[in-house]
Amino acid sequence: MTNETPLHNHFIRQIVIDDRANGKHGGRVATRFPPEPNGYLHIGHAKSICLNFGMAQEFGGRCNLRFDDTNPTKEDVEYVESIQQDVRWLGFEWNELRHASDYFEVFYQCAEKLVGDGKAFVCDLSAEEVRAYRGTLTEAGRNSPFRERSVEENLDLLRRMRAGEFADGARTVRVKIDMASGNINLRDPAIYRIRHVEHQNTGSAWCIYPMYDYAHCISDAVEGITHSLCTLEFEDHRPLYEWFLREIDLPNHPQLAATLAERGLAAPLGTPQQIEFSRLNLDYTVMSKRKLMTLVEENLVEGWDDPRMPTLSGVRRRGFPPAAIRQLCERVGVTKQNSVIEFSVLEGCVREELDASAARRLAVIDPLKLVLTNLPEGHAETLVFSNHPKNEAFGTRQVPFGRELWIEREDFMEVPPKGFHRLVPGGEVRLRGVGIVKCESLQKDADGHVLALQCTLDLDTRPGLPGAERKIKGTIHWVSATHAVAAEIRLYDRLFSVADPDDDSDGKTYRDHLNRASRRVVQGWLEPAAAAVPAETALQFERLGFFVADRHDHAADRPVFNRAVTLRDSWAKAGKA
Repeated sequence: MTNETPLHNHFIRQIVIDDRANGKHGGRVATRFPPEPNGYLHIGHAKSICLNFGMAQEFGGRCNLRFDDTNPTKEDVEYVESIQQDVRWLGFEWNELRHASDYFEVFYQCAEKLVGDGKAFVCDLSAEEVRAYRGTLTEAGRNSPFRERSVEENLDLLRRMRAGEFADGARTVRVKIDMASGNINLRDPAIYRIRHVEHQNTGSAWCIYPMYDYAHCISDAVEGITHSLCTLEFEDHRPLYEWFLREIDLPNHPQLAATLAERGLAAPLGTPQQIEFSRLNLDYTVMSKRKLMTLVEENLVEGWDDPRMPTLSGVRRRGFPPAAIRQLCERVGVTKQNSVIEFSVLEGCVREELDASAARRLAVIDPLKLVLTNLPEGHAETLVFSNHPKNEAFGTRQVPFGRELWIEREDFMEVPPKGFHRLVPGGEVRLRGVGIVKCESLQKDADGHVLALQCTLDLDTRPGLPGAERKIKGTIHWVSATHAVAAEIRLYDRLFSVADPDDDSDGKTYRDHLNRASRRVVQGWLEPAAAAVPAETALQFERLGFFVADRHDHAADRPVFNRAVTLRDSWAKAGKA
């Protein structure tokens, strides 16, 4: 963590401080990060990760990683593994690795208690009928015709559901709350549905699976979670969360202590407190797992870790360091106010972190040959360059220099505009670390395209000589054409061309707003020290931007680099953002 933003107070931190001061939860702090393993994590999840793990770290508590694996039809081991990798990459380690499926027997016993207490029933309405009975925001719902089944009949049906006697969708278990409630979440919600599906952890042991609202609060209680931190869309679910915990009364649940003990778990330590906060939203981005899944499945991107994707594996491959993601989460803060953060804020965090942590190297990504005609054929020497202009601890390196060089094509213009301070016919420019060169003539092809520049090096301006102090406005970088290593350079930009790709008010969808120029591949040339770095090494290619050696494809003999960010906000400069 080279450039972390100092921690700022926010309302959740203050709640935790006050709770500890008042002895609530015995002064403990226990949080959890509970992803559903039905896709890869994205930057929006990073805020929850940083908050949950951060609060536990700050107050000497613990944070569990718990997989909400209650819907086996959408879950995959691939997602489980990727989530663990992403959490660790972001810089955190969990106290315990848990799964909602660890508690399937507990959930079931709680359901039997609710049924036995007359607070839950087995309902035969179809999904469409349930929606029709539920009512609307302005119209109260109607009781299910099966709501008044006897306790004995409900228990019999529940046990037969568990035994696998009924088809998928034939029955659900619902709790009795209030079909006239203004909060639709309290209109007799379902807590179990039938799914004859193999589960990644429990196999075919279960054919009924709990609903999220029901399973989540019980899992929190069983794990002794003190502060259950979630995003604002769950605010209307909080009364249901509290209803379940109150009516089930886990600390006094018959047989529960024995069930937990069989699984090596402690008895519930108290009642968790749900607290909601606003999500992290970025412009020029979609955060819906469903939409991200569609991008992958329709081959609109090159997988979940495509460097244009907002997934954590994607931004990792792009070259965004984890410290920059943590920095973003701290800067945007924790509030209850929904807002959209400009993508440039994230890029700014990336630049700040990489400016401090990335060594400098020379590279050319749109090469134009420059020949120093006053140096002899075969001339070669070695120059010493600093690895970081702001940090001597990075040391120095040797850079080969010769008669023939590659420079950036944009650093030469035959007919320059006013204010152009790089190389022009008859003009001079300083070659970085070498001296001042003058363009004497051009070599062109039959169509008039410039192929090479013939230049002379003012030998009196070499470093260490009196002429080196001669003032000149422009300085350009280069690589030795003889020694340079060819590299695949992938230039990435924002995946969408509009700030709000989710806005379909004009009849277009996010697919219609894909930025066709978001990925461009070129062959560049690198100084040897750049090519030799390990995969995932971040470098600043001087004057070009920050790049990372690709996580999967890079090799010293076949280097592949991805551009993380430019040195400046190119979108703002171009008037696109």
